[in-house]
Amino acid sequence: MPQSRPSGGTNGKPGRSVQESPAELTGPAAPQGAGVPPPEHGLPVAPPHPGLGSAWWWLGAHGGAGVSTLERAVPGGLDAGRAWPVSAAPQRVVLVARSGANGIRAAQLAARQWASGAVTGVELLGLVVVADAPGRRPAVLRDKVRLVSGAVPRLWEIPWVEQWRLGESPLAHLPKECAPLARDLTRLTRPV
Repeated sequence: MPQSRPSGGTNGKPGRSVQESPAELTGPAAPQGAGVPPPEHGLPVAPPHPGLGSAWWWLGAHGGAGVSTLERAVPGGLDAGRAWPVSAAPQRVVLVARSGANGIRAAQLAARQWASGAVTGVELLGLVVVADAPGRRPAVLRDKVRLVSGAVPRLWEIPWVEQWRLGESPLAHLPKECAPLARDLTRLTRPV
């Protein structure tokens, strides 16, 4: 299988992107377990909200990651409430983080928590990195996103949308990168 590479971190204007090859892996599809130590501090684990069924859960790696915006822009997923949704049935989860240094670090810690096997009953579908500013991402942050993308099954990047910042409806201003994200998540969560 050809190896997919994360985009160059151009906030939605990729040269080569996982978005060109829907749902191809950028990293491991399952936790690695014993070889990966869990982070000292991870996201909490909680049962999913009772009575709410969703195809997947959006899990913000930190506050302000963009979960509520993605929940409206890409229907099908629900906000996990900043906790890994763990129950008897496997739960599909998409991590969400902003592209700033703190957001990427939070995504890295959450990915390590999953990779260590500390979170059971979760099928991690991938990571969505939401641009924290307009324009091209600095090289150091592009490198960090590339590094973290190797720790999660898939990477999607959503560019800066000024109208979202101003509180306008995500549906009224969908960047083209939301289409492959929605398509991939629909394919990944479709019953077999």
